[in-house]
Amino acid sequence: MASAAGYSKSVGYSVADQVVGCHIMSTFKKNVIQPILDCWSLLVGLKITGKYFCKPLVTVHYPREVIDDENLSTYGGHIELIGKPKDPAMPKCISCMMCVTNCPSKCLKVVKQKAPKPTPEQEAEWARAEEAGEKVVKPKAPKNPAKFTYDYTLCSLCGTCIENCPAKSLKFSNNIYWVATSREEMHIDLIARLKKQATELSAPAPKGTAQSAVSGKEA
Repeated sequence: MASAAGYSKSVGYSVADQVVGCHIMSTFKKNVIQPILDCWSLLVGLKITGKYFCKPLVTVHYPREVIDDENLSTYGGHIELIGKPKDPAMPKCISCMMCVTNCPSKCLKVVKQKAPKPTPEQEAEWARAEEAGEKVVKPKAPKNPAKFTYDYTLCSLCGTCIENCPAKSLKFSNNIYWVATSREEMHIDLIARLKKQATELSAPAPKGTAQSAVSGKEA
């Protein structure tokens, strides 16, 4: 009986020691380790804040200033077509309809071109060739679209059309200063816009225009 009582007493001391030890560790973590971790997190945040605090400001005081071309290159505005390198007024689009099919907002409409209507002389020549058993090669429809319209009021700017375009003919525009006063103005003819952009690029820029655009001051 005495040995059993002694064993129970020793077990009681052991459990009590464990409880006291856990309490001490919990108190040590709460009062010592946790404040150190909190201070470290604060220092990390202050380091990031200090890094950007020392950098020059990029805020633009619009309309007294305008954004330069370097910062505009990262802006993603509405969708626009990309012209061919040799003919900027001609879109790279091949009318595959991938953009229209994958667009979740259904904001793009593409109309394919039809094959050119044959002349009476061509039809007679084809009929003669078919009677003679020759292979007739009829002209195919051009790949570039006849119409390419874009409803900016529906677009979510998800970029799905850009990612799925096999011809790489679509991109986000840098048109940050565009303002519309009605929904109709946000229905964009992308082919007409591309031709206008090509005309503006080919035209010589007036003197002082580039400098004025960067500085935001009127020439």
